[in-house]
Amino acid sequence: MRGRGDRWFCSDMPVSEEFQNGEGFGYIVAFRANGTRGWKEKMVTSADSTTYKYRDETFPPLTPFEVKLGVYNNKGDGPFSAVVTVFSAEGEPREAPSDVKASGISASEVRVTWRPPIPGPGRPERYEVSFWKDLEQQEQSGSKRQTVRNETSVVLSGLDGNSLYHVTVRGFNTIGQGPPSAATTARTRKTPPEQPPRNLRWIQEGNNVSLSWDPVRAQDNESDVVGYMVFLRQEGRGHNQVTRTINPSTVLSLPEGGTYIMEVRALSDGGEGAVSAQVRVVTSSGVRAKSSQGSVHRPASSPVWTSILLLLLPVPFSSW
Repeated sequence: MRGRGDRWFCSDMPVSEEFQNGEGFGYIVAFRANGTRGWKEKMVTSADSTTYKYRDETFPPLTPFEVKLGVYNNKGDGPFSAVVTVFSAEGEPREAPSDVKASGISASEVRVTWRPPIPGPGRPERYEVSFWKDLEQQEQSGSKRQTVRNETSVVLSGLDGNSLYHVTVRGFNTIGQGPPSAATTARTRKTPPEQPPRNLRWIQEGNNVSLSWDPVRAQDNESDVVGYMVFLRQEGRGHNQVTRTINPSTVLSLPEGGTYIMEVRALSDGGEGAVSAQVRVVTSSGVRAKSSQGSVHRPASSPVWTSILLLLLPVPFSSW
């Protein structure tokens, strides 16, 4: 037996047919609120029934009830079970979450945080976050995200860049939903720069490669560049080494022979920008390369093929 809202359920295994001993078999559910006299009795006529639901909105949540279960058939009433105590459940949440805050963390994401309602009846089991773009939708027709458990934060993703969103949060449990919080707003950040780093240049001495490129300039409708991400991978291995720098240059180490691929992306408050062209470097194991230099527009002259090979490939980094 278990409670649910201003209701409780009586549940058990049905009596098997061999013990029903006659036609017209059914159940008698007898109950009373603790501290009261006289039993209320309800007849359940189906022999296969396993539940009975009682609802009385005059009782507050967590009201204790004494319950016993009997049986009957056409010959008369059978014995009652032992008396057990059940509680009506807490009910749906009655208070809205408080201190709801939302802030854009990229061009497509907003982080939302809140405080749970004051502890009491109707505690939320999870939360639902509703959000909609300014001047486009209302809360009822907006998008919704639910937390997995009773977390008090969530990241909304897949949003439009440089857009204002309205956000509300409400708790819910198996009984129903609570009231929504007051709406708060957040603006996603501007989109990352569409221009990739260009004119990649390199100077190699031994196993070290000094790589530089032209700075990326963000447009007015794009997020400002705060640095760069340089991706290095040895061909045939899935691991990517990522180097972050605030300058349009860096030094990379190629510790062993093999084929290495390098790419560069601008990094902004709105996220990662467009990827540069690839630089492909082939070194021979155990051979120390002579000093060489070049760019994606003008390869180094007289390359030492047994030591290093520099190529430009149009394949984007994301297709590895």
